[in-house]
Order: sequence, then structure tokens, then C-alpha cells
Amino acid sequence: MISERKIRVRTYECDSYGHVNNANYLNYLEYARFEFLRDINFDYPGMIKAGYGVYVARVEIDYKRPAVMDDEILIQSWPVKRGAVSGVIAQKITRGDDTIVEAKVTWAFVDERGVPSKLPPQFDTPLLAP
Repeated sequence: MISERKIRVRTYECDSYGHVNNANYLNYLEYARFEFLRDINFDYPGMIKAGYGVYVARVEIDYKRPAVMDDEILIQSWPVKRGAVSGVIAQKITRGDDTIVEAKVTWAFVDERGVPSKLPPQFDTPLLAP
């Protein structure tokens, strides 16, 4: 499953060159991953209430082209790997046919102490796997 979200680049997200500042791509990717979890019916609020968390363990970003103010960009997110306590979500940001960013985000499920643990059955969804 590929989750898709469109956003428009805002002026304050751009640097002195007129490009989206590289740190702002992390915000775009975070937003899209949360929406991906919503799309697959992952109970994120219930998980937090139960004392668990999904932590980002690693982010790999390849910047291909700049995005600029007022660009409408599409962020796609999909799972590419799933283990017992962690996984990888691939993400791609495009503007039309142009690839702006390609990313892989490794996540880990943690218990109330912040220790990696298996997802309890009530939060384990097959759509987290490729």
C-alpha cells in the first residue's frame, strides 16, 4: 500500500537560496508517515495511551532536486521491511515527474521504558509489512 499526501511549500520553509531548507523535509516526511499510519488504521493514539511508542531510529535522505516556494509536492510512503520490533518505511517526494527527495526511515516499537519490544497484537497490523 502506498499512502499519498499533497502539500504546498510555504514561504517560511525556504532558505536564502529560495529552496526548501533541508531540515524541513524531515517535517514533510514525519507528517506523511503519520498519515500513512492513519491510512492503515494503526491506532497511534491508543498506542501512546497504552504507554508504547514508535521511535525513529534512522533516517536516510537523498536530495535530488530543490523544491521552491509555492510548489505543490506529493509525498508517498510505503513499508519496505518489517522485523519483530522494527521496520523501514520508504518515502518519496515528487513535483510532477521530478523526484525531489527519496528517503528510508527505520522505526522501532518501544515499551513504556523506551526499550524495543514486539508490537502487542492489538497494534500489530499486516499493512506495516511490505
